[in-house]
Amino acid sequence: MESNSLKEVQAVYKQLLDAWNNRNARGMADLFTEDGESIGFDGSQSVGREEIFSHLNPIFEHHQTARFVSKVNDVHFLSSDIVILRAIAGMLPPQSNDINPNVNTHHTLIVVKKEGNWRIQLFQNTPAQFHGRPELVEQMTEELKALLKEL
Repeated sequence: MESNSLKEVQAVYKQLLDAWNNRNARGMADLFTEDGESIGFDGSQSVGREEIFSHLNPIFEHHQTARFVSKVNDVHFLSSDIVILRAIAGMLPPQSNDINPNVNTHHTLIVVKKEGNWRIQLFQNTPAQFHGRPELVEQMTEELKALLKEL
């Protein structure tokens, strides 16, 4: 697929993380399609921009949230206007410079192009606990820690 579209899709994901890291619920919600869906780390499901905003806003208002650090692992074009982006992400707790391996996650996004703009149709934030396989948690954590050197 066209490299410009690839860059645009990756930019949407970066904007999503930047909005989270800046505690900007409106900025996050506006990246979704009107009927977009967000499935949070705890399984919370929000459908539609306003519901996504209503879910995120109190989190940012009442909690010090950790910052995401991420690495895109795959961008797969299903068509010229539908893309699946997969990434791994870790979180830096407030006042910390180290990844908390207990909240490593897989990010999966379905991004669609509507009216010339890329928007998120689905964002799923799945815990990467690898039950019974601590070496996989450690491997992912080390991969994410390597990204901290680039910040």
